[in-house]
Amino acid sequence: MRANPLLIQIAYFVCVSFLGLWVLEALEGSSSEISKLDMLFTSVSASTVSSMSTVEMQSLSNPQLIVLTVLMLVGGEVFTSMLGLFLIRFKLKVDPCDELEMGNNNPDLRYTSIKYLGLVVLGYQLVVQGIGVAMLSLYLCLVSSAKEVLSNKGLHLLTFSVFTVVSTFASCGFVPTNENMVVFAKHSPLLIILIPQVLLGNTLFPPCLRFLIWGLGKFGILNKIRDHEEIAGYNYKHLLPRRHSRFLVGTVFGFILIQVVLFCCVDWNSEAWKGMNLNSYHKLVAVTFQSVNSRHTGETIVDISLLSPSILMLFVVMIEREEMKEDPLNFSVFNIVIEVISAYGNVGFTTGYSCKRRIKVEGNCEDKWIGFVGRWSKEGKIILMLVMLFGRLKKFNMDGGKAWLLL
Repeated sequence: MRANPLLIQIAYFVCVSFLGLWVLEALEGSSSEISKLDMLFTSVSASTVSSMSTVEMQSLSNPQLIVLTVLMLVGGEVFTSMLGLFLIRFKLKVDPCDELEMGNNNPDLRYTSIKYLGLVVLGYQLVVQGIGVAMLSLYLCLVSSAKEVLSNKGLHLLTFSVFTVVSTFASCGFVPTNENMVVFAKHSPLLIILIPQVLLGNTLFPPCLRFLIWGLGKFGILNKIRDHEEIAGYNYKHLLPRRHSRFLVGTVFGFILIQVVLFCCVDWNSEAWKGMNLNSYHKLVAVTFQSVNSRHTGETIVDISLLSPSILMLFVVMIEREEMKEDPLNFSVFNIVIEVISAYGNVGFTTGYSCKRRIKVEGNCEDKWIGFVGRWSKEGKIILMLVMLFGRLKKFNMDGGKAWLLL
């Protein structure tokens, strides 16, 4: 009996999320006010690389940030796809007769190609993220103003570098600072360092993998994959044909260019930039960073709730009834739609919650650097956790969602 990949991934993310909850609770944080539900939500958000937040990131201790780093690493698409290759390889080694029954007359050839493909993906992750961590750490060491931001917030330089690069590469969007990347708006080189991590860990991963295999094959290092890539690609959807890879590169940069142009035309003088004292160069880099992140990662350089509705709708396309009555400006249909779509797309964009926008001023209200979902009811948070989980598994909707029919 063949195992259902969908069931395997559901079990994987559920187990990882609850294991993360157990470890996070076992570690002492800088704040003891975080509820078990919010801690579970944070664990699910990290493992599904959604970056929806119900707690302030600076309320977490350094060990807890390290745990979140591991959760984001093992929840990223590149890592989970690599695990899939290792599982296929293990299956071929244990039961090669099954491949003969399926019509594959050379299971050894398939085993070898998948073995080397898995090693290439592993090396790709280590090299890309390793370079990212090294460059980010070097920048923080050399630029005193950037290092001072971490010191003022009590963040370890190495933890911040590894956490941010892993989060960016995995398309999560969590950043150890409460304000996300807003505090680094003037540090354009830092943003430029992270932009390739966003692309190489997500939309440009298939073309880069194709180019890497071609390059290694040219030097005779990996002819096994190059000569039999159709065998390896049969079980690895990220290994696209050459023509599709070229089209994907053009599409990615085309969408980014469109977003940058529209962003500059509509929101160049937006209220979101006020008080940041950015020059034109800083703004252009920030706009590019925000546009690149809107596809999947969700790291923010501005308060997106202050952007024009047309730009927010562009981000949406790219990616409690009682509360709506009592607090319509915060709990608007549009804000809820953004939160839900962002959760399903595992992006992490949020309009946040502002006490100043409340119509009825009742009780104490304190503005916090958390997502809009942080103000939702317990039932709402549980529903959004399910949305994040199913969003992480949306690749199974391909081919008409046949994988779901097997449940």
